[in-house]
Amino acid sequence: MTVLEDRTEMAEITNEQALDAMFEALEQEPFLEGYKTEIIEGAVHMTPQRDVHWMIIRKLLHALEDRFGRDVRVLSDVRIDFPGYRNGLCPDVAKPRYDAEREGEERWRPEDIEFVAEVISKSTAANDYGPKKDLYAKARIPVYVIADPYQGRVHIYTQPKQGEYHVETKADFGTEIDLTHTPLGLTLDTTDFPRG
Repeated sequence: MTVLEDRTEMAEITNEQALDAMFEALEQEPFLEGYKTEIIEGAVHMTPQRDVHWMIIRKLLHALEDRFGRDVRVLSDVRIDFPGYRNGLCPDVAKPRYDAEREGEERWRPEDIEFVAEVISKSTAANDYGPKKDLYAKARIPVYVIADPYQGRVHIYTQPKQGEYHVETKADFGTEIDLTHTPLGLTLDTTDFPRG
């Protein structure tokens, strides 16, 4: 086989196939235990999980259960492929619409997600405030929440239109945030969110 034929075959690999191969290779590494792994714009990002991180995720999960019941479908660290060049994201918390179905019983489609929350880690904070926020807005996810234990603040992004969020609300930890005007229809209490 010539180099030209190899390049032609490589060009035919889809984004999803490339992401599958990348994630499969990463899953073979035993040293990654305890790390969250995502691929953003083709670059691999690994973040060690911390107790503060998990405690905030837990509080977000409880808020969703309090509103929708214990059987609410909520995802955590589950891969969702977003449009663009190799974007396999694993949101800390994601809630699909009630009637959403997995695509071909494989993965959730970004357009079926109505809520995403990310808890900031120092090493990947720029992704959460930057490319991930842009990808969530382009996918028209109605509510994107960033909980930042280093700032002691929550950032809420709503009303995605034309690839960006048009409303940003900031609130310090310890306050109640009114999300009743969103598909979540709840008030998020951040009183017990721990700081980093």
